[in-house]
Amino acid sequence: MVYKIGIDIGSISVNTVVLNEQNQIIEEYYDYCHGRPFHKLEERLGGILESHNNDKIAGMAFTGVGGKKAAELLGGLHVNEIIAQSRSVSELHPEVRTIIEMGGEDSKLIFMDNGQVSEKSVLSDFSMNSLCAAGTGSFLDQQAKRIGVKIDKEFGELALRSVNPPRIAGRCSVFAKSDMIHLQQIATPVHDIIAGLCFAVARNLNSTLGRGKQIVPPVIFQGGVAANSGMIRAFREVLELKEEELIVPKYFASMGAIGALWYAEDQQNNGLGNFNGLGGLEEYLASYEKGSGASLDKLFPTISNINKEMMPIPETGPPLEVSLGVDVGSLSTNLVLLTDDNQVVARRYLPTASKPIEAIQRGLKEIDQEVGNRVIVKAAGSTGSGRYLTGDFIGADIIQNEITAQATATIAIDPEVDTIFEIGGQDSKYITIENGVIVDFEMNKVCAAGTGSFLEEQAEKLDINIKREFESLAFSAENPSKLGDRCTVFMESDLNSLQQKGEEKENLIAGLAYSTVQNYLNRVVNDKPIGKKIYYQGGVTNNRAVVAAFEKITGQKIHVPPHFDITGSIGAAMLARDHMKPGQKSRFRGFELSEINYNTETFVCEYCSNHCEIRKVTVDGIDPLYYGGICDRYEIEERKGIGKDIPNLFKERTKILLEGYKPNKKSGKPTIGIPRELTNFYQQFPFWRTLLEGIGLEVVLSAPSSKKTLTRSIDLMTAETCLPIEMIFGHVDDLLNKKVDHVFLPFVVNAEASDDNPTSNCNCPWIQSHPFMVRAAYRDTEFNEKLLIPTFHLRHFETAFQKEFVLFAKEKFGIPKKKALAATVKAREAQKNFEMGIRARGKEVMANLPSDKRVFVVLGRPYNTSDPALNLNLVEKLIGVDVMPIPLDYLPIEEENVFDFYPMMYWPNGDKILRAVKHISKNDHLNAVFLGNFRCGPDSFLRHYMRREMNGKPFLHLEVDEHSANAGMITRIEAFLDSLDGYQAKVNGKEKSGSTKENASLPITERTIYF
Repeated sequence: MVYKIGIDIGSISVNTVVLNEQNQIIEEYYDYCHGRPFHKLEERLGGILESHNNDKIAGMAFTGVGGKKAAELLGGLHVNEIIAQSRSVSELHPEVRTIIEMGGEDSKLIFMDNGQVSEKSVLSDFSMNSLCAAGTGSFLDQQAKRIGVKIDKEFGELALRSVNPPRIAGRCSVFAKSDMIHLQQIATPVHDIIAGLCFAVARNLNSTLGRGKQIVPPVIFQGGVAANSGMIRAFREVLELKEEELIVPKYFASMGAIGALWYAEDQQNNGLGNFNGLGGLEEYLASYEKGSGASLDKLFPTISNINKEMMPIPETGPPLEVSLGVDVGSLSTNLVLLTDDNQVVARRYLPTASKPIEAIQRGLKEIDQEVGNRVIVKAAGSTGSGRYLTGDFIGADIIQNEITAQATATIAIDPEVDTIFEIGGQDSKYITIENGVIVDFEMNKVCAAGTGSFLEEQAEKLDINIKREFESLAFSAENPSKLGDRCTVFMESDLNSLQQKGEEKENLIAGLAYSTVQNYLNRVVNDKPIGKKIYYQGGVTNNRAVVAAFEKITGQKIHVPPHFDITGSIGAAMLARDHMKPGQKSRFRGFELSEINYNTETFVCEYCSNHCEIRKVTVDGIDPLYYGGICDRYEIEERKGIGKDIPNLFKERTKILLEGYKPNKKSGKPTIGIPRELTNFYQQFPFWRTLLEGIGLEVVLSAPSSKKTLTRSIDLMTAETCLPIEMIFGHVDDLLNKKVDHVFLPFVVNAEASDDNPTSNCNCPWIQSHPFMVRAAYRDTEFNEKLLIPTFHLRHFETAFQKEFVLFAKEKFGIPKKKALAATVKAREAQKNFEMGIRARGKEVMANLPSDKRVFVVLGRPYNTSDPALNLNLVEKLIGVDVMPIPLDYLPIEEENVFDFYPMMYWPNGDKILRAVKHISKNDHLNAVFLGNFRCGPDSFLRHYMRREMNGKPFLHLEVDEHSANAGMITRIEAFLDSLDGYQAKVNGKEKSGSTKENASLPITERTIYF
């Protein structure tokens, strides 16, 4: 018998097919390689050769990331992955016009053309995921492990149970985790979260690989991920395919290997090349010099034991009074009972597994069985990302953010602590303490790797048990691998590269310990000061190899507190105890909560235009609990009414912006749409509205930003940009669906500026070029003709802009010169009146600031700060914690000058932000929150300038992207408010000392939060 072998060597698996002379598939193998693809290849080929001992190998073909090297070692031919995938489809399914291939770490979108149903189709176009694109099999594997679900059959079956899958970000695994945390902490069922992940992956492929291209059915779905029934459903619904229009082939995982064989035969006139035997592969594996890459110093254990001792409760005597602390995090749920002298008498560290209430119930039940009848809970507190659900469920006396809870516990353990490092399952925290008070903090940025979940995922890929094997392997490594401190995806790529070269597992494990520390220090701590008494806590502290790496890199002794893994719950218990007044009875509902039934449901509140998705949790014997609303309509009684006396000045600003605009006039005039987005609306709408109405057009606005806008935007966007630019696509689409005659998207080269502005006054490149990106999304449709993209130089109003507009009005609408010029004059006057009205209202507000409330100026571009859908309702969140938010342009910023210090600050909003910062730094009653966007170029400069101009005064920096994890934003706001108290106490102490020198030494403080 003569047979042929096709092999697809990927990053996660080695897929092998054996074909007979008639090209029939007689054997198929799918082997996980656990980072050792060539070892697995040797094992699989050895088995095939043994079973076909007397048969002849006609040839071999390879494809995949390791295919070229394998062909060099074994003989045979290497075939490009795209060609291999398309070749098998053209043979087995000639009717297919679009191929979706999704494997462990790669995804491909391939377009087939030039064939009829009865003929073979051929490759016409393709796109592949970039290095940082999420949405592959590895992504789904990671998320499945995080929520305790097997990726095989169980994952898909659960996904199919979901009726309304929630929206989860799919472009980045860290974003997805943030959304998942938010969903699990409001008791979202696991099957809904899983379905949401599947839809996220499908949308991600459609937007990042499709880039507006038409996906023509029939569509074939292949690669290892095609085994997932949840993904099959998601692709059908996202791509709006009928059941028969999405095909999953029989050999979905091996289509690359099959296609490689057939293509190689085509090229070699049925001669595949000689198989050289296993000798070359065996020699390669034996000769590879292990540890040949860049390496780090050997690690040695520095902590001999970890203290988790508990105080025994006397068997006789009265019940012991204790306080309960509950910390619900992304990966773990921790409970503790604490005595008045801070002794732990019971504790639990349990996996959250996306079921926070069930985890709490399990913890309460186990603690009750252990000590229940010998204790009386006199106070209860909750913390963590799920603290509100937890607190309401257990009847907490206090609900506190995790920064304050972590610091409270550590300060009680050692009053001399000045620095806290905390690394948990998903979040990392840095806290600075002075004299027992929080004065600064930081949390991990959106793309920071090195948390507990990252280590677990990599350990799983290396096929080791993180609890039993990680430490011993790391300490046995002679040359720890240098993996760096970059994004998770980049580090995984480095790890995969070293694995494929045969690097020793021990060195990789030690390298992971180092990379965790390097990432934390470089991306969380950054340039903030590290004190002399460092405490390191959180679940990752269980890993002594990471502790050793911290000491090696910092050169300082790292202290590990007792019960380091539950310090958050210990702090919550302490805060609850201190919160109680003498004789006050705790609200704690009792250990019997462990037996109470509950269920969840979701509905959309139609009370206002926000259309909030409300999660209702019904618990036996308790009033229903509601989460997800912007207002307090569904809040529990204790939290209702907070901030009721604070005006929403941002809604007021938008009202002033729209003054005089009358929508839906139906005048019979030609209609022209203006997207309700970016500078053209949120800053210059009075100008453009008056200008266009002045030449006889009826202005139509797109609907306010919403989830629907975002969803449509992601489907249409042609490039990865910041969120506001992405949103413009959805707004333009809304206008086109309203059947306007034209959509106005001017290319504004520069803008009008104040007299002291010597620059060209240009917006950022994305703001300038967004009209052309939108045009690219509609290049092949009839809508393209409706897009009007004139070029304007507003900086030179009389000499350039008026001439440009006169020409535009005449060419497009036949408007005479006199009428067009008159429109420009009226437009300029309308804009000035708007700006004067804003300043006048701002002067009134600033003269009457409330003395009993904190006042935050919300810095940023108005299209961020004034759009609730873009800023995750930041303004309402601030009002909800009794803070008065003020728009930037309410400040008298015209009194400030920035160009003496920043002569090239040519971004108009950068100029305004820095003017506002200078004003805030001199006003003790004003604080700042800076709202930016992920991938914003100007922000990378502005942030440094702001820190300098704030002169040590703290400000909160929030960075938002397309996902919608509200929990993280609330945590940062609450923690910032708590730390302001410590900062103010510190400043007051300096003032009392009367030392100007001491005052000058106050640290530059910033809390930068990424979502």
